[in-house]
Amino acid sequence: MPALNPYLNFNGNCQEAFDFYKSVFGGEFIMVARFSDMPKEYRGGAHEDNKIMHISLPLEGGNILMGSDVPEAMEKATPGNNVNLSLHPTTKEEADKLFAGLSAGGNVIMPMADAFWGAYFGMFVDKYGINWMINVENRQQ
Repeated sequence: MPALNPYLNFNGNCQEAFDFYKSVFGGEFIMVARFSDMPKEYRGGAHEDNKIMHISLPLEGGNILMGSDVPEAMEKATPGNNVNLSLHPTTKEEADKLFAGLSAGGNVIMPMADAFWGAYFGMFVDKYGINWMINVENRQQ
């Protein structure tokens, strides 16, 4: 069974929210990446450079709370689209199987493909309106 973690989307206040979550849960961030860390072809305007592209906070029990700010070019985060379930299978084959099964009848946002951060990644909304992300870390392939 792949790891399953919540992924939260914000409209520019992700850092503030995760500083709050860290004050409650404790621990240290595993990763903090900003839009300015992305390759130029994926960035929005310079005014978005300091926004969070990805942040991870480990929780007790092996779960990880993850999040990001939504780029202005994408739909604004609102209740209903601001939470994703993030699956972390160990192989590309498992990822492809899960993606095909769960996205059937839904809306593919990003098909499974190699991502600039070195993972194999895809996103979709299933036929019941649930947002999913599938990410295979490069070190797991």
